[in-house]
Amino acid sequence: MVPHRSAVRSHALPLGALTAIVATDLAIGPDQVVISLVAITPMVAAVLLGRGATVVYGLLAVAAAALLGIYDRQYTAETTVAQTARLIGVTAGGVAALAACSIRQRRERQVVGMAAAQARDRAALDLAETLQRSLLTDPPQLSRVSTAARYRPATIGAHIGGDWYDAFAVPDGTTMVVIGDVAGHDARAAATMAQARGLLRGLAQSVVGSPAAVLTALDRALLDLGVGALVTITVATLDERGPDGSVRLCWSNAGHPPPALLAAEGRAALLERPVDRLLGVDESGGRVDHELRLTPRDTLVLYTDGLVERRDTSLDAGLAALLDRLRRSAGRSLDEVCDDLLAGLGDRHDDDVAILALRVS
Repeated sequence: MVPHRSAVRSHALPLGALTAIVATDLAIGPDQVVISLVAITPMVAAVLLGRGATVVYGLLAVAAAALLGIYDRQYTAETTVAQTARLIGVTAGGVAALAACSIRQRRERQVVGMAAAQARDRAALDLAETLQRSLLTDPPQLSRVSTAARYRPATIGAHIGGDWYDAFAVPDGTTMVVIGDVAGHDARAAATMAQARGLLRGLAQSVVGSPAAVLTALDRALLDLGVGALVTITVATLDERGPDGSVRLCWSNAGHPPPALLAAEGRAALLERPVDRLLGVDESGGRVDHELRLTPRDTLVLYTDGLVERRDTSLDAGLAALLDRLRRSAGRSLDEVCDDLLAGLGDRHDDDVAILALRVS
């Protein structure tokens, strides 16, 4: 019932306009000619109705103009030329109305298509964001190492990306910790991140060796599967079995920003070691492990580049700001350290950020 009533109302205006013009012409008599006004009818139809209805009202306007010409005695020798011009004008008005209707309908289809595409994109982004957040679970709390993690999506553009952190036990009795970043800020980056994370977890359970060996296997798997993405990543293992209370840290870095260490006495420094190529380029060349002993109250911070890279400053300045914030957070809880690092981003940032912080008890 509702669509039918809407259609009736849409036809009421052009039909009413035509009726009013014809009635006016008939009322004022043959001495006053308002025939040309019937050209309004298809124009009104073009605004409210479709192409077919516009054609019908255009034909009705021409027919009304021709019939009113008889009533108004416009087919005499003196008035035939003027009447012919009126009929041509009314016909041209109908053609123009049809063209206007076609343009309107095309634009309406474009708007509807854009709205549908935006809705699909938004749904895909929402799904990817849900997927991404479902994978960023709280890291496990170890016997001698406390952990804290944070993830903050970009405030500019899509609220998803390829940043992730992870921590899980491996068969040799150590705990593997991961911080990684898939290039891109869209649903595809989030999906690739999920794929890389799953592959890494599986490989870490079967590949015997150090973080460098696991990264070598992950790089080969990504290339063999044709994932076609560039990934920067740091993979590390924590061995809590040291007799002196220290924790053995072994890590390998594939094109990722260096880990930061806040020592127990408050000194902050980057663990700058030779960085291997990122994943997804090729398999040439080996990968290197690095080792360090973490002593009680040492804090290790793994992070993605969104924490230190800015469009308005250099990377060196961003890294220096990171170390400064770590020094000022000495003595605070691990959660407070993470929150203070995120506070340095401000309200607007164009890259997502992941942080995984670890402190030896």
